[in-house]
Order: sequence, then C-alpha cells, then structure tokens
Amino acid sequence: MAPPHTPHADPVADMRARMQRTGQWQAGQTAGRRWGVACVSLEITQRCNLDCTLCYLSDSAEAVRDFPLEEVLRRVDLIHAHYGPGTDVQVSGGEPTLRERSELLAIVRHIKARGLRATLFTNGIKATRELLCELVQAGLTDVAFHVDMTQQRAGYADEAALNALRLAYIERARGLPIGVFFNTTVHTGNFADVPMLTAFFTAHADVVRFASFQLQAETGRGVLGTREDAITQDSVAAHLQRGAGTPLRFDVLMAGHGNCNRSAVMLVVAGRAFDAFADVAFIQRAIHETAGVTIDRETPWRGARSLLLALARRPRLAGAALLWAARFAWQARAELVAARGRVHKLTLFTHNFMDACSLDRERIDACVFMAITQDGPMSMCAYNAQRDKYLLRPLKTAGGEWQPLVGSTGGTGESGAGMGAAVFPIKVLRGRSREAWLASHRGPRTAPTTTASTTTPPTPQQAEVSP
Repeated sequence: MAPPHTPHADPVADMRARMQRTGQWQAGQTAGRRWGVACVSLEITQRCNLDCTLCYLSDSAEAVRDFPLEEVLRRVDLIHAHYGPGTDVQVSGGEPTLRERSELLAIVRHIKARGLRATLFTNGIKATRELLCELVQAGLTDVAFHVDMTQQRAGYADEAALNALRLAYIERARGLPIGVFFNTTVHTGNFADVPMLTAFFTAHADVVRFASFQLQAETGRGVLGTREDAITQDSVAAHLQRGAGTPLRFDVLMAGHGNCNRSAVMLVVAGRAFDAFADVAFIQRAIHETAGVTIDRETPWRGARSLLLALARRPRLAGAALLWAARFAWQARAELVAARGRVHKLTLFTHNFMDACSLDRERIDACVFMAITQDGPMSMCAYNAQRDKYLLRPLKTAGGEWQPLVGSTGGTGESGAGMGAAVFPIKVLRGRSREAWLASHRGPRTAPTTTASTTTPPTPQQAEVSP
C-alpha cells in the first residue's frame, strides 16, 4: 500500500513529476501546473448523525473518540508544511458539526491563520445559519452540503423530494461570503435522477458554485457493494449535459488522473447554461499563461479582479479574452438582457473513487485528493482501504498517550482511563444488519477491521494496490 507522502521543497514540481510519470501530463492538466494538490481532507471526528448506505467510514468509526484538539491542529500544520499557503482543506468526518462548537471554530481559525482555505463538509443537519456565520467570522471560505438518498433521511421519498432540503440549505447560506457546494453520491437508485439534479443546481447557480457527483465505490462500511457497469464517468457526464440542457466539454481541463476526476464549467444566464470551455484553445492558453498567478477565491468578485489584473499584465492574452467575451456576449445576448448582465459560474465535477480491493497503483500515484493522517498526507482512496490502520493507533500528546477507542484503558479526554475493554456503541450497527455484525463479532468485543464488503473482509493480498 502506498505510504503517506513526505514533504517536498516544491509541491507543484513534485505533482508535475507525478503527472508525467503516470502519463497524465497534457495540455489541459492543472495539477502540477497551477497547484500541488487539489484538496486535503481533515477528519475531525468519526461520529455521524446519519446512516448512509454508501459510507466510507470503517466499522470501527462509532467507537473511535475524537482526536485531541492539539492533534488536529498539528495535522493542519502538516498540511501547510507539505503544500504551503492557499491549500484547500476539507473539514470533514464523520459529521464535523458534531465536534464541540468551540473546537470546530478553533480548527477553522487555525486553518485560516496558516494561510489555508477551510471548507466545511457537512450533511447540514447541525450547520445552522448561526453556526455558518460564526464559521465565516473564523475564516471559513466554503461549505459543501452532502444530500442524497443514501443518507436515508426520514420523510423524503426520492431525490426530487430532497430538493426541498437542498433549497433550505441554499437559503441558509445565501448572502454569506462563502462558496456553496453540493455533493451527491451516484448509485443505481439515483442514477436516472442525475439530469434532474443538474437542472436543479443550474436553476440555483446564483448561490451554488460547485456540484460534485461522486460515483459509488465499495469501500468502508457501506452496504450497497459495487456499482453497476452502466454507471461510468462517461454516462454520468452524459446525464449532466442532459440536465444542463447544453453540450459540455469535460476534457478541456484535467485535475489529476483522467480516470479519477473530470469537470466542466457552465456560465448560467437567466437560467440558461452555456459551456465556458467551448473555446478549447483559449481556455488552455489562459491556463498556461496564468499558471503562476494566485487567484483570490474569497468571493467571485475578488476572483474576477485577480484575473483582470493578470490579464492587464498580458496584453495579448487580454486581447484573446476580449474576443472570447465578445463571442459569448453575442451568443447569450437575449439572456444577458433579461438578466441585466448577471452571469453565474457553476462547475460540474465527477469523482470516480476506487473500490477498496481494487486500487490502481498509477491512480494512487497521480492522486490529487489527499487525506491527512498522523504520518502525513496520503491518497484518499488508499486511506479509505485501510482506515483502521491509522485510526486505531495510539497518539502521543502533551497529556500522555491517547487511546482512540471509547472506554479503552489509558489516554486523555472525556473517556478517561482504566475503563477496560473498548466499548462499541449500538450505532456501530448502522448501515449493517444486526445478525451479520453479531455473527462476525462473537466473543470479546474488539475493534472490527475495515472491510471492503459487508460479508467478506479483504485478505492482505486483496488490500494491496493492484499493479
């Protein structure tokens, strides 16, 4: 299994070398050209208040205590040491809003203080307007709401019904100086709903900036297994275009390995979507000539200002940009009049995560979506395949050795020391049948191992990266 990465003096050059080594260095590649990593997941709790049928957490998750705050802050420092300022940090879990409020705020403040960008990844249940306002003051830059039928939320019959909840979350974040994202897990049960969901996000592009569609993967404690062959990046992209009502180019810009991530960008005017990547030559030229420019992404206006300043220093590129803008304005002339010139940008993104027992070495090497562990960052797919290897290890803290399992002997925090064997709360059964869990845990209760299936744990050979 690929070990955590070690710091590199030039993370962008290191990423570029990995793109070249894995055959991913192409004209539209942004990894290794504009940035050294796309994002890093910072898990601040393993607890959750939902029961997702496609959960990437391990069977042990509900029995793992929250890492001490000092350890979480140390991991933020590790992210900074590896990738430098400007790196996107996903504050996630589990459900991060279950963390004590003062600690969640302290974590976001520390991310901001290190010059990093904090995004809250949440199911939204506890992410109230009041909490979002406090987090914005602490330095939050984006919020990503995960809403789909895998979460088994009571009172919602299908994805269309969940649009009421999505709209409530949109209104909760409206007007705040943060980006609003939505995550959707694509599986057999909602694959046909992808066009409808795309149309919904397009209709609300005045607030929603980014919509991520994550293809089903057999990893963690989820119970749905592998996805059907019909669900691929190409088929999901076709559904996204159908929902957007316009052809979209998903091959103009790349973010890491082509089998992992694809994206398209739309400009939405008066509810109509236009492909922002229609002029491939101009988009790729702009990416190349502004590769070293730092874009201020705090708000759309500040981002636009950064680009305009960059163009002002590059007269020829500015001329090409004016021609591109003129062509777009003519194409969207009726909509621009109706919308009084207001244009909204919406990015559609697909994540093709790997099954825990089918990791590909090349894709792991080219990974741009990392998870931070006590040892450093590593590929999220590789981490998901062996989560307990990192989660169940004791940690050295200022208060002594910290034990991760609830009720385990030794350690610091509310669990205390000397409580004997680890205690597994009843929620450890969430997402699995009681009979299956009991059958696999006869005798003394010990930590379940991470499995890629609900029936057969992987062998050491299966857990290795495929050649």
